[in-house]
Amino acid sequence: MTATSLKPPAHSEELKVEFPAEHVLLLTLNRPKSLNAMTPRMGEDLRNVLDWFETEPHLWVVIVTGAGRIFCAGADLKAWNNDQQQNKTDEQERVAADVHGFGSLSRRQSLKPIIAAVPGGAYGGGMEILLNCDIVVAAEGAKFALPEVKRGVVAIQGGIPRLARISGHQLASELLLLGRTIDAAEAQNRFGFVNQVVPPSKVLSAALDIAKQIVANSPDAVQSTKEGLLISQKLGFHETLLADVGSPASTRVYKGDNIKEGLKAFNEKRSPAWRNPAKL
Repeated sequence: MTATSLKPPAHSEELKVEFPAEHVLLLTLNRPKSLNAMTPRMGEDLRNVLDWFETEPHLWVVIVTGAGRIFCAGADLKAWNNDQQQNKTDEQERVAADVHGFGSLSRRQSLKPIIAAVPGGAYGGGMEILLNCDIVVAAEGAKFALPEVKRGVVAIQGGIPRLARISGHQLASELLLLGRTIDAAEAQNRFGFVNQVVPPSKVLSAALDIAKQIVANSPDAVQSTKEGLLISQKLGFHETLLADVGSPASTRVYKGDNIKEGLKAFNEKRSPAWRNPAKL
């Protein structure tokens, strides 16, 4: 199978779906005039395409970015205000029922790596998405904030526990309780949720380079490693070790073909030819 033969689910123009390299999916939030604010339609598109991505053996990594000058400004507050004024939705029930979180990304527990390529910055739910990504590449000067308290709401889609775990209680409190804005350099050097800061014109190419480095590795081993990272967020050291080594993803590593290929390629001093991982 090649990228050209992949058939993603139908989606609206609010989401662009591309395959920029072998085994790599690129999703672009595509409401640039509205700073890619999340609508129900965009959220549904993301859920459908990401659920498909999870089950497609040929796709090993996803990059998420935003069209225009910003990654995502958070929720579309006009649509949210209309819902609130008309009592159309119970927000607490909606959040509890939405297992994958904001944009189907802020609480998604994927075994496949998720890379964020951030032009301009991210706010609110957009930043909550970044905090749940595995690697974040940001443009120089990009701005980040969780300003929910300034609007009378809460970063309830996963941002609070993720930022506390990444940055520590006091630094997380600084962003969450003040709702202050920081730049990419501070996000990387002080708060620790940005991996690379690059010129704006290099954001997507830098993210794609990271994706290519990941797909050069065994997809079985990468996905088992990602599972270990996810388990470690919930359990202690010993419990994580036991849960990870006994998981289906770990069994696939040690019983599958890619481990044999990796060891054989090492002995033969060549690059390995990985196979798509078997479905779990």
